Amino acid sequence: MKLTIIQVGQTPEPMLDRFEKFPPLFQDLLLSSGEEFYFEIANILDGEDFPNISHLEGVIITGSAFGVYDAPDWIDPLRDFIRQSYQVKLPMLGICFGHQIMADALGGKVEKSEKGWGLGRQVYQIKQKPIFMNRIGDEIAIVASHQDQVIIAPSEAEVFMSSNFTPNAGLIYKNGAAISMQPHPEFAVDYAKALVDRLDDGRLSEKQAKDAHISLQLPLDRIEIGASLAKFFKR
Repeated sequence: MKLTIIQVGQTPEPMLDRFEKFPPLFQDLLLSSGEEFYFEIANILDGEDFPNISHLEGVIITGSAFGVYDAPDWIDPLRDFIRQSYQVKLPMLGICFGHQIMADALGGKVEKSEKGWGLGRQVYQIKQKPIFMNRIGDEIAIVASHQDQVIIAPSEAEVFMSSNFTPNAGLIYKNGAAISMQPHPEFAVDYAKALVDRLDDGRLSEKQAKDAHISLQLPLDRIEIGASLAKFFKR
């Protein structure tokens, strides 16, 4: 199966000497499931055109340093791409900003949360379990790095993953072909630690940075989530 990564974000420049760019992180996550995928990249961030939807088998919308309230040239075309993909039931996954822009494009509301940063290892309750997550427990732990949140979910979506900090952390859409989540299953522990260190320049309190690092000493469920997302695309 071919998956097209709609790249609208990038590993921060100071981290590129240690970590891969965004697309390989998703490739590694999904291929760790043992399922067969091949990938193409649409680097929208650097000005590439959106692909023709009729030629696609599945899409992943990445995280981004931008918010849905920002106005880069590509953001309105991305909204149109999401709506068209949704209409034709193209399998679609959104992560972090991808989660937010899908919700925004399909009728939800996204804002910079007054709660501040969600960082490090975050635990989410599975409120309803999609069939492709049948081997996941009642809660999962994944890395998060965000300030913005989906405040109101679209009427087309149901919340399947939630926490007190992020009530609308995971959405599954009624067309049966779209899913999104706020945290980053593609981020491993070392990557998450480096993100916290990068933000620890006055943007975080000492306690926030310390708590995030402590949380990352505990296990993550990223491989299990990767296997579930692979099943989502393959079913």
